[in-house]
Amino acid sequence: MKPHKLTDSMIQDYGKNLFEEEKSKATIDKYLRDIRSFYESLPDDKIVDKNRVIHYKMQLTGTYKATSVNSMLTAVNGIFSYLGWTECKVKLLKIQKSSFRNAQQDMSRDDYIKLVETANQQGKVRLGMIIQTICAAGIRVSELKYITVEAVKSSRAVINNKGKTRIILIPPELQSALLTYCEEQEICSGMIFSTRSGKPLDRSNIWREMKNLGKSATVMDEKVFPHNFRHMFARIFYRVTGNLLQLADILGHSSIEVTRIYASDGIMEWKKSMEMLEMLVE
Repeated sequence: MKPHKLTDSMIQDYGKNLFEEEKSKATIDKYLRDIRSFYESLPDDKIVDKNRVIHYKMQLTGTYKATSVNSMLTAVNGIFSYLGWTECKVKLLKIQKSSFRNAQQDMSRDDYIKLVETANQQGKVRLGMIIQTICAAGIRVSELKYITVEAVKSSRAVINNKGKTRIILIPPELQSALLTYCEEQEICSGMIFSTRSGKPLDRSNIWREMKNLGKSATVMDEKVFPHNFRHMFARIFYRVTGNLLQLADILGHSSIEVTRIYASDGIMEWKKSMEMLEMLVE
């Protein structure tokens, strides 16, 4: 069998292929980043065979969480499929699906209020409004670009993400707050949260701003990240409505199994339930 040699141009071509498949920019960036990590791990000859990929998988397993390992291997397997090197693909790690959340990371309402109030006190009005928009609408940070003046006025936004289209309703309170914000910032049309050049805000910059805000507000660092505000929305929505199917539609989950985690009270409640069984003989 002819040995396979991975080149930088192959990686670039795969990036173009992902773009043509209409993958999101965030997905393309992550895939290419993971593939380049694999590329840099190879010896100088850059020859790829199954043994070397298995060795790389073992290195990842000893360094990262299983979910992260699988994510990185998925990217590597992807370029192998694109290049026709299917014999080099490796199996992903088997992970038992968890039916509980890590409740220690849950954002409380007090944490949320502290963050928004601190943002406003520091003059970071836009950041405070971003946090409230994610929390009140249950959107991903990458979906902020769909929150336009026109969408807010109509009280609904059409989200196109991960090859799916869904409608997000903008609650009256959020609608009023956003319209007031637009009036104060003199935003008349288009994206509400954008750069000076009119482009969507960079997710990594939002993440960094939130981390700095968390330190100022004395909120635990592991709680402060953009997606956690979406988690907060999901937990509260389920607690109020008990409607898992509706929540899955709002969040844009293709499977209710992904949404089911919000029906759990967390590992501590599971622990209490186990302790109540009293299975040991005294």
